[in-house]
Amino acid sequence: MFSDEYYMRIALCEAQDAYNEGEIPVGAVIVSHDSILAKTHNQTERLTDVTAHAEMLAFTSAAAALGSKYLSDCTLYVTLEPCAMCAGAAGWTQISRIVYGASDPRRGFEQWGRSVLHPKTVVDHGVLKEECEQLIKDFFINHR
Repeated sequence: MFSDEYYMRIALCEAQDAYNEGEIPVGAVIVSHDSILAKTHNQTERLTDVTAHAEMLAFTSAAAALGSKYLSDCTLYVTLEPCAMCAGAAGWTQISRIVYGASDPRRGFEQWGRSVLHPKTVVDHGVLKEECEQLIKDFFINHR
């Protein structure tokens, strides 16, 4: 069994890809029973789509891999706290667990509470927090 840090490092690699493409550097990985179902990063600029967040793309990919819209035996690893849109989508997928690195006090879902998620979804945060925060900070210093 791989650790949360292992999967978050994969999400960080995805976030670095987003950074290199000029996208806000957020990466996401969805895992079920130690099998990676999806790994992706923000593509809002590339796709000209405000909904093309890493999490949203990962939900679509994981659902296709499973052949089910429900991700009830899955964990989402994401480098930045999901926004309200992504948390709402996570609720609809019935994902079992969300693990995020950096908090987002301005746009993160936690400021509205966890009621947007499925009641059984477990949330853990702070995994590789410093690395996740630094990538975001570097992006905004260098790209904005």
